[in-house]
Amino acid sequence: MEITKKSIIGDILDKDADTAPYFLEMGMHCLGCPASRGESIEEACMVHGVDPDSLVAKLQKHFAEK
Repeated sequence: MEITKKSIIGDILDKDADTAPYFLEMGMHCLGCPASRGESIEEACMVHGVDPDSLVAKLQKHFAEK
């Protein structure tokens, strides 16, 4: 799966639920909320004050190891 800052969080979680801890560790504890599932990585990181490039890199590494 290609992960970018524009990737939708719900799509990522649907592809691999094991990615949830990456979002939880950035303070995004509302993963079940329909609104959060529709956000892009970039939007969620902006709200939570996290560097989106760092999260994208972690997720890319996760999927590369699958």
